[in-house]
Amino acid sequence: MKKTLLVLLACIGVAGLFAQDNKTLPSAKIKTLEGQTLDVQELGKTGKITVISFWATWCSPCKKELDAILDYYPEWQKKYDMELVAVSVDDPRTVAKVPAMVAQKNWPYRILHDFNKEFQQVANVASVPYTILLDSKGNVVYEHTGYAPGDELELEDRMKELRR
Repeated sequence: MKKTLLVLLACIGVAGLFAQDNKTLPSAKIKTLEGQTLDVQELGKTGKITVISFWATWCSPCKKELDAILDYYPEWQKKYDMELVAVSVDDPRTVAKVPAMVAQKNWPYRILHDFNKEFQQVANVASVPYTILLDSKGNVVYEHTGYAPGDELELEDRMKELRR
């Protein structure tokens, strides 16, 4: 009886996680590379599918993920009406490397900096790379931690689902 009750409670708990409709971004301040402050909630108000990628200059998997997405990015922009926002979580020691790395990698993404880790904390991002997918209404529809080759294809599959 106890085991059945625990399983039932566990199932209800899991179902509760998936039943959260319209999960949106929390409010948090981040900066553009030009130093302008922006509330992250604005990222969900563009009417586009938005991919938010938390990354850092010292994170090899982060750079591999952003490089892999680069191969698909122009096609995805046309096909899915999407944009990628790369949010650097570099600390004051390494943040100066961000513009040079973006230029060297030729990343066409919108680059923002979580200067005080406010966004990272309110979004419960424990490690990078971390990817959040927003639908065109700004709802969080997918989240993923880490990077392995092929994860970009899973991300594309999620975007395809949004276009159906």
